Amino acid sequence: MAVQRSEPVSVVQLGAPLGEGPVWVERDAALWFVDIKSYRIYRLDPVSHALRNWQAPGQCGFVLPCADGRFIAGLQSGLARFDPATGAFEPLIDPEPQLPGNRLNDGTVDPHGRLWFGTMDDAETAESGTIYRLGADGRCVASTPCCAITNGPAFSPDGGTIYHVDTGKGLIYACTVTEDGTLIDRRLFASIPNEEGHPDGPTVDAEGCIWVGLYNGWGVRRYSPKGELLEQIRFPVSAITKVAFGGPDRKTLYATTAAKHLSAEERAKQPHAGDLFAFEVDVPGVPGVEIRYGI
Repeated sequence: MAVQRSEPVSVVQLGAPLGEGPVWVERDAALWFVDIKSYRIYRLDPVSHALRNWQAPGQCGFVLPCADGRFIAGLQSGLARFDPATGAFEPLIDPEPQLPGNRLNDGTVDPHGRLWFGTMDDAETAESGTIYRLGADGRCVASTPCCAITNGPAFSPDGGTIYHVDTGKGLIYACTVTEDGTLIDRRLFASIPNEEGHPDGPTVDAEGCIWVGLYNGWGVRRYSPKGELLEQIRFPVSAITKVAFGGPDRKTLYATTAAKHLSAEERAKQPHAGDLFAFEVDVPGVPGVEIRYGI
């Protein structure tokens, strides 16, 4: 099905060094996202346009809603429980205490309510990051081979396939997910040459198509479940970090962007770099799920 879309427009002017992690939270009809390098968590009410923010205790790659009404935040120091009512952070677990140069980067919740997240080398060079699953016992289970910059993961609508990204090498992988959360049959889903941009944060729509932001690629791509490139949407900024569906019908696609990589001259040519963008599509995203295990 062809996607009829509007053009991407800046809906929040932030100029964030590294905007990331957009997620639509059903229970309060709002979009949450972060600015990793500014240690900030944001909540946007798209109806009133009210924007709230909280200071995180360190670099924060994502915030995802829990079934108890709070959130789990992915900090450089590990997972923490975040309470927006008080602004407090309660440390939970550091999956990599032996790797102080790593940080948590991106995360999602699968259809069963399990938290999955990735780590990466903060210097973006060492192949020390991996994708973890938070088990029901509160332990973090490493689930993929290591790479320098992990992104995603994202899940097919039925939860049977997981997609994760090796950003530095331009590779998107798919794996089959067993009932207990083990990943098998890892295969290459798509490869993007560096000159076309680096695949960043992905999401999946109701047709099972994969949307992925392109860092230094000036756009967002949509792939079929078979890995066929269906469409590319051009942005007025070069670094799109992650996309997420939102709105009451989940037909608004939000995209975080970054400005940290730009020189002063490049920044002048991209005045909306680091802003939050949005555009409308015909095929909606899948309903969000709250974290129910391991918390």
